[in-house]
Amino acid sequence: MKYALVCLLLCFCLTGCDNRNKKSTSLLAFSPETASIFIKANSLENISSVLINNDLLKASLDYNTVSNLQKKLEILSYLNSENPFLIALVPNNQNSPDFTFATKLNANILSLDSLPNLISEKLELKKYTVDKTTIDKDTIYSTVIDSIFVGSNTLALLEQAINKKQNDPELESIFKTSSSERSLSIVLNLKAKNLKPSFFYNDQLNAHQFSNYMLLDVDVSQNNIIFNGVTKATDSTKSWINIFKNTIPQENSLSQIAPNDADHFISYTYNNFRVFNENIQNYRKQDSIVPSPIFVNSVEVGSIKLNGNKVAVIKSIDAELTLEGMDTPILVETFRDVNIYDFDTPEIFEETFSPFINFNSALFYAVIDNFFVFAETTDILKGIISNYQNKTTISNSSHFKSVMNDLSDASSVFVYANQQSLNNILNQNFNEVLSPKLEAYKASCLQFVYETDFAHVNGAFKTFKSTGANNTVVEALDIKIDASLLTAPQLVINHTNNQKDIVVQDINNNLYLISNEGKIFWKKQLDGKVLGTIEQMDIYKNGRLQLVFATPHRVYVLDRNGKDVGPFPLKFNDKITQSLSLFDYDSNKNYRLLVTQGKSLLMYDKQGKAVTGFRFNSTNETISSQPKHFRIGNKDYIVFTQGKQLRILDRTGKTRIDVKETFDFSTNEIYLYNNNFTTTNTNGTLIQVNQRGQVSQSNINISDDHFICSTSRTLVTLFENKLTIKSHVVELDFGEYLPPQIFYINDKIYVTTTDLQSNKVYLFDSLGKPIANFPVYGNSSITLDNIDKDRNLELVVKGDDSDIIVYEIN
Repeated sequence: MKYALVCLLLCFCLTGCDNRNKKSTSLLAFSPETASIFIKANSLENISSVLINNDLLKASLDYNTVSNLQKKLEILSYLNSENPFLIALVPNNQNSPDFTFATKLNANILSLDSLPNLISEKLELKKYTVDKTTIDKDTIYSTVIDSIFVGSNTLALLEQAINKKQNDPELESIFKTSSSERSLSIVLNLKAKNLKPSFFYNDQLNAHQFSNYMLLDVDVSQNNIIFNGVTKATDSTKSWINIFKNTIPQENSLSQIAPNDADHFISYTYNNFRVFNENIQNYRKQDSIVPSPIFVNSVEVGSIKLNGNKVAVIKSIDAELTLEGMDTPILVETFRDVNIYDFDTPEIFEETFSPFINFNSALFYAVIDNFFVFAETTDILKGIISNYQNKTTISNSSHFKSVMNDLSDASSVFVYANQQSLNNILNQNFNEVLSPKLEAYKASCLQFVYETDFAHVNGAFKTFKSTGANNTVVEALDIKIDASLLTAPQLVINHTNNQKDIVVQDINNNLYLISNEGKIFWKKQLDGKVLGTIEQMDIYKNGRLQLVFATPHRVYVLDRNGKDVGPFPLKFNDKITQSLSLFDYDSNKNYRLLVTQGKSLLMYDKQGKAVTGFRFNSTNETISSQPKHFRIGNKDYIVFTQGKQLRILDRTGKTRIDVKETFDFSTNEIYLYNNNFTTTNTNGTLIQVNQRGQVSQSNINISDDHFICSTSRTLVTLFENKLTIKSHVVELDFGEYLPPQIFYINDKIYVTTTDLQSNKVYLFDSLGKPIANFPVYGNSSITLDNIDKDRNLELVVKGDDSDIIVYEIN
């Protein structure tokens, strides 16, 4: 049974060690010797929702092998572990492999108390007690060995894993090179007789063993699957990767000659053809023969599949010498100044390069710069000549350039496949003829870069959407998480690439960090809902940013990996009643965290210690707005509403401005507008207080049930269906509107609001003019910024209950 690509196409559906003889501390020690695929991840939660977000992985569920294994693995969703875990897949006679798993034990690793249709019993297996757990019709057998939780879907396989004596040293060695930074790592045991992966369109090549083991560190986002790794085979094995021994990879150039509509090509490079040819003959156990002179000056050879036809290509470092090595060329015709010749030894490719090339029907060839192109008809050659001269080759396509951003320019073996060829390769691996929707995967590439005694492996499966025309709004991503959204998505800075990531919380109080490509970095369970906006701080002053926020009884500081930064979280018995306020008074990263509890304010430093110099004299009224920090000149102001009072404090918590008048405040925030502390009362009157405590009140033609927001110079109001930006009035359809927001980006002001009744997001400029192609679909307040490397802005908003939509504004 072929199921090599199972590891790439279904292990993502998982919602998911010490060796017995103490010779290894790897989880690998608890995998059975018959395993042929190993899947390692840093935690179960890291990849819990990858399958539902990546189009290629979702399409793979159409294959029976994938869907059947996914169903088997669903029982792992009941495991609760943030520790690294390992899955080992073992073939059987059915249409999906069996599996074992291993992870470090924790107290709540298998929480089953509230599950219906649960049957649990204990079995004795030699000196181990095994728990047999059946949930509905799914069963796992598990035990604990030296604090490692080990399990399988079959008792026999668990016994095999327990009794394993030691790992193959070569497997252990390659396993240790796996990355802890990627979504997951996969090791393929290519020596296994039951594992015959089809990496290539060439069936003859697939039939030969490629190497012993292959490690792939895989990174998955909504539109892309990128992987890097290594593959290795000892000289004593019959593995064709060693044919490239003692050669140096060259730049792969077939993309420069392959037309843009080519389905597939494969390129092989070397710096010395004689060495390469001798390695091929040794691999095929042939007596040494003198190679044809047409190959002596070559550095690359390959084949192209084009509209059902095969084409062979040689790249020469000296085209004239190569042409001299041909038998007396017989000119057939000249097309666009390129000569096309007769070719009378078509069998020479298969004789010289088998199993790499099995094309033996080339009757004509043409010399195009340094490329010698061989085809069955002159029409095929004419098409290649036309595309080359018109620069409509694969190397000039946007989708190929996008893929090459993740690959090396030079490699020993380079494979390219368009969407149809990718489909065919998938069908080869699963022995099914299906047509999954892969239209967006216009260029998928795999390469092997041979080193001294191993090869680097790089691959990219990427969707490609043509760049939208100016003034268009394109839905770039639709990210689905595990449960309905509790909060609107926010953007935070990714200090590793200076781009933006998305942070959001679901109704189960799980917080997610998601890349701007839709990859879920992690999911973390919190004790309650995040209050207000998540802030960031550089607690160690080293450029690495942490997430800072409060829930009703905690103050959290999380690092880039979602881990708590000590001594946080701070725990509170009394309820936190406002969003956490983060202050950096002098922009020197000596942060202050201000916690609001009813009538009280508590100030902490970045070590989580109470700031003794801050003393706030409260009143009997509850603080009704989040305290904000404003700096005017060289003075700091902490401003909030408490009952009917506007409180304005200094850094130490003492009253800086004593505002005598009282107000019935609205629920709007306090802003610094025209250097005045500004908000409204319940009647819609604009209230402003200057730095001397003087109060002014203005009628701005709004009444109760209104919203305001402002920058230092721009005031925006929303009342009923009238949105006013400065003096510009925009009449909206009647609806249920969220408070307006202002974004100041690239010296331009954007104003937005969302109608929850019609699910529309509106976006305007500072003159009240709508941005082209708005409104768009959305169900929450939005965040607007440039989140990636291009120059276009992105808008992030809640879509349906569990969806996050990212729009790109061109």
